[in-house]
Amino acid sequence: MSTIGDYYDLARVRPEVQAVLERINQLGSERFTERAKAIDDSAGFPVENYRDLANEGLLTLTVPTEYGGHGFSLGEYAMVGAEIGKYCGATALTFNMHNSSMMWSRFMYELPHLTDDERAAFAPLRERQFKRAVEEQGIYSQPISEAGVNWTSRPAQTKCEQVEGGWRINGFKKFASLAGHCDYYSIVCTEHFEGIEPRHEDTMIFVVPKDAPGLSVQGEWDPLGMRGTNSRDLVLKDVFVTEDDLMMPRGIFIKTLPHWPHVMATLSPTYMGVAQGAFDFTVAYLRGELPGQPPADRRMYATKRQAVGQMYSRLAGMRALWWQAFMEAQGFPTKGQVLRMYAAQYNVMEGVQEIAAMAIRTCGGQAMLKSLPLERMYRDSRCGALMLPYTSEIMEDYLSVLTLYDMDELDDAPTDPDTARNSLWRGHAGVYDG
Repeated sequence: MSTIGDYYDLARVRPEVQAVLERINQLGSERFTERAKAIDDSAGFPVENYRDLANEGLLTLTVPTEYGGHGFSLGEYAMVGAEIGKYCGATALTFNMHNSSMMWSRFMYELPHLTDDERAAFAPLRERQFKRAVEEQGIYSQPISEAGVNWTSRPAQTKCEQVEGGWRINGFKKFASLAGHCDYYSIVCTEHFEGIEPRHEDTMIFVVPKDAPGLSVQGEWDPLGMRGTNSRDLVLKDVFVTEDDLMMPRGIFIKTLPHWPHVMATLSPTYMGVAQGAFDFTVAYLRGELPGQPPADRRMYATKRQAVGQMYSRLAGMRALWWQAFMEAQGFPTKGQVLRMYAAQYNVMEGVQEIAAMAIRTCGGQAMLKSLPLERMYRDSRCGALMLPYTSEIMEDYLSVLTLYDMDELDDAPTDPDTARNSLWRGHAGVYDG
């Protein structure tokens, strides 16, 4: 199995980050790999992996140090997610869903264009979430998708309406990862007002405990890949919340999200890790070093050596662009930073499929057996390119319009009637206009 020194310049990685990456590789090789098959077979949930991550204090990577977290940057967090993905894609993908709630509470609060009053209202809300993660080891789910539409192209269909003492939430979330296995759900919804059409600027986020009356998990979960995410349907029927349940104050989400576009690309670390895992498997297989398998040396075949060279070249290019994009991630990014992030997202989600397919072709018939992990990695690799909000098709569109049009021409660039372009970065003045 590869080590972090094989693909990162460790002189640019803080020692405390290196220590976490190395510990993840220990957990992965000693525990996560062994558990991955049973998780995939049953479409269960990686409960034991989460217990290990919690015991190591790794559920608070982006929580500020003053609240007991690690205070990792977005790029440092992404590196950890990719290491987990080498061993178990479902653990890495759900790990991101939990950490996204921590990221939003941290990074959006830090954006400089918030007023003093907005930051003062935000501070106690995020402190509550950080304490739950640090002191309770609480696990968060962040279900946003509602099926059939990019969640940034229209206001969330899940709605909240103000009532005495708070709000009532009604709606439906599709692909709610960690469903039934988390402690809290971060619910993105739209506040409705009589006589006013739903608007993006009325987006709200509430933190709903798993046992809240009116909250239920429904449906079956039997997908092609990423089977351990347990991404079932979440139904909210007259769920009552108060102001204390807000993740951030009114109006903050829509004011900040357009200026932190990298936080919507945090599915890619998982797939960067899956790609690395598929390559590592191929190398171990050809060297005859797979545990439990005969030590057959297959390196003498020129076609297989050539394929490994091609795989490494593709993987190294993906990693370099991806790492740069995440290590330079910041609020209020430049156009160049955004374009590199979109390109990295696209390259990882497409490249992981290419590498996993080439791995199966190179390793041959045995690689198709479910007793070996490559078959699972191949199925997992097919899932990333279709995950909103940054699907491969959307990335192709965003890359093209940002290079072919000036910023003041974006609204006139031809698009489909039901556009996904409301999540397109629009410069420092950009907002989702609904």
